[in-house]
Amino acid sequence: MAETSGDGPTLRYGKDGAIAWITADNPSRMNALTGGMWGALPEAIERATADSEVRVVVLRGAGDRAFSAAPPTPQIQSPPTPPPPPAYHPPHDPPPPPPPPRTHPPLAPTHGFCLGGGLGLALCCDMRIADDPSQFAIPAAKLGIGYNARWVRPILSAVPADRAKQLLFTGRRFRSADAEAMGLITQLVPKGEIEATVRALAQEIAENAPLSVAAAKCVIDEISRRPEHPDMAKLDAAVEACFASDDYAEGRRAFLEKRKPVFKGQ
Repeated sequence: MAETSGDGPTLRYGKDGAIAWITADNPSRMNALTGGMWGALPEAIERATADSEVRVVVLRGAGDRAFSAAPPTPQIQSPPTPPPPPAYHPPHDPPPPPPPPRTHPPLAPTHGFCLGGGLGLALCCDMRIADDPSQFAIPAAKLGIGYNARWVRPILSAVPADRAKQLLFTGRRFRSADAEAMGLITQLVPKGEIEATVRALAQEIAENAPLSVAAAKCVIDEISRRPEHPDMAKLDAAVEACFASDDYAEGRRAFLEKRKPVFKGQ
């Protein structure tokens, strides 16, 4: 898998066939994203989305200790005085969520610690696969931090309101089994199996018709964001594009010929 990287804390980009891997690499801070890494994230996502070969994006943390913890917190010891201006982002309140891939499902293997902004980032992904030792928390209330409303939306897309309140009111760390019961994670696997599981899942999705996957993602995301007034014209257009595609014809031919279809996203 070819990767691009830099010295020090960095966001690495790699591609392995139809899977793009975006890796937060900051091991001394449990893969917390620095300001530069947050800034590079939308560009990495856009790079994956623009690549015609890529069909699934995986966001992960380097090593096996953590997916990502909250950003570094030197300001906690020396809080700014007077109170910070609106543009200031407190240590556990990262910038607004990055734009998710428009068509490519993002997956998050949440091994080890997944805390604060790290959990917020994982919740922006379509699915989260965790291993047994994982721990999850948003400790804003333990630090006197008001949690940015922009980051509450991804929480509510994964868990009911009462669970979101439990997460934010208590600041408690939840182990993987409890996180699965809450709905924070999609699938729980034994330690040591997370990368193989994510790779197999990404490959399974990548082998399906890209326009069908994109249409399903579009419909689910739009209805989740705007349940009362979804843009039905946009959703109908996404579905119609599937029926007008060469992939639809290929899917029918493969079914009749009893073979595996080869989809091209066209």
